[in-house]
Amino acid sequence: MLEFLTQNLLWWHWIIFGISLIVIEMFVGTFFILGLGISAIIVGFTDNLHPIIIEIEIILWIALSLISIFIWFRYLRDEKEESSGQSNYSLKTKGTVEEPIEAYGRGKVKFDKPVLGNTIWFATSQNGISVTSRVKIIEIKGQLIEVEEI
Repeated sequence: MLEFLTQNLLWWHWIIFGISLIVIEMFVGTFFILGLGISAIIVGFTDNLHPIIIEIEIILWIALSLISIFIWFRYLRDEKEESSGQSNYSLKTKGTVEEPIEAYGRGKVKFDKPVLGNTIWFATSQNGISVTSRVKIIEIKGQLIEVEEI
């Protein structure tokens, strides 16, 4: 197999392979395959300028792909919001207490942004919180949101 590739794999095959990966990336939309495609194109141009053996081409492609993956995860990927996994709310979401919350009791909180589709929720807290106090979400427990005073 390696002999077949050594004899028949030309520099432009790498470029076609890279362009194919980039086209696939257009449909996937993760930007992960984009680095692999660009790496293949770089290997193709390198092989065109300075012909190298297939083993070095593959090692170069793997190395460039790993570098692109590292760059993607380290610098280019969007940071995810800290969340509990139940929806797209953020634990940084803040709100104002509308009904007082007694320690381990229930009260109402109006959040600045919708949380799981609503802005007003019943909330609980480990400490008593008075009306108009600002709170932030600690955790969502079923239909109750646990909050703490800011």
